[in-house]
Amino acid sequence: GNKVLTEQDLDTSLVEMQKLLTSKNVSTDVADEICKGVKSKLVGKRMNSFHRVDTAVQQALKSSISKLLEPSQSSGKVVDVLRGVMTKRDSSTRMFSSSKDPTHKKPYTIVMVGINGVGKSTSLAKIAYYLKSHGCSPMLAACDTFRSGAVEQLNVHAKCLDVPLYHKGYAKDPSAVAKAAIAQAQQDNHDVVLVDTAGRMQNNVPLMKALSKLVVENQPDLVLFVCEALVGNDGMDQLQMFNKALRSGGHSRQIDGIILTKFDAVSDKVGAALTMTHTTGAPVVFVGTGQKYNHLKKLSVESVMSSLFS
Repeated sequence: GNKVLTEQDLDTSLVEMQKLLTSKNVSTDVADEICKGVKSKLVGKRMNSFHRVDTAVQQALKSSISKLLEPSQSSGKVVDVLRGVMTKRDSSTRMFSSSKDPTHKKPYTIVMVGINGVGKSTSLAKIAYYLKSHGCSPMLAACDTFRSGAVEQLNVHAKCLDVPLYHKGYAKDPSAVAKAAIAQAQQDNHDVVLVDTAGRMQNNVPLMKALSKLVVENQPDLVLFVCEALVGNDGMDQLQMFNKALRSGGHSRQIDGIILTKFDAVSDKVGAALTMTHTTGAPVVFVGTGQKYNHLKKLSVESVMSSLFS
């Protein structure tokens, strides 16, 4: 007949689930939280005897995970880069079309942050490629004025993509360079500026201060954090440190979204995506899936689910 589910009924399934999640790189606290969510969904529910508890648990888990990966459902934060650029462009076109003064409109600004060696410049170039192929007009801004070779590396991307690069060489204040780049882009009618920043080891205080200053002074539309899909909890520490650095600038700006690189190499260990989104409320905006410019994808909930339960 009809059975009402109790905690005892769920315990075995949930212990298994907890094990499964942590084996796929989900941090222990996040796995706990997910299991709690599943439990609260199911305890006290009536089950037809034909329904196995496991099936119910799986379904509840699916809905918990898709909620997690699409934080817009819980926090109202939707990060759609292309839509963001177009909306800003169209609204300013409308604003200025009524006036006689053909003022150039302010471009949509994206600041990329993350430690060295995670594929930040490449991810920036991939986003530029994606936006350009959807009819936007990007400009790159070399605001990593710290690491030698950073400007040249970005210049190689700019040439390959046939988009302009704004740079002022090295040892400059990155915030001032970003400001000048945005002004130049506005002058030249580019609708989006992609700002590369120095790969800070998150404990490097002066560099972190410079980053905070750049964000406070330029008020970008989007701050994207780049890290490797495999890092697991290390990536979490990095992300927290960056958020802390942004806050230390005396404002409440946080990272808006996450880009996971080398996602093609994680096989079934997709847990980092869940951990980061859960802990910060920032969605995974793109995943990098290879070396080419078009190897950039949106994260699908289906693929994460299937690799968790593979």
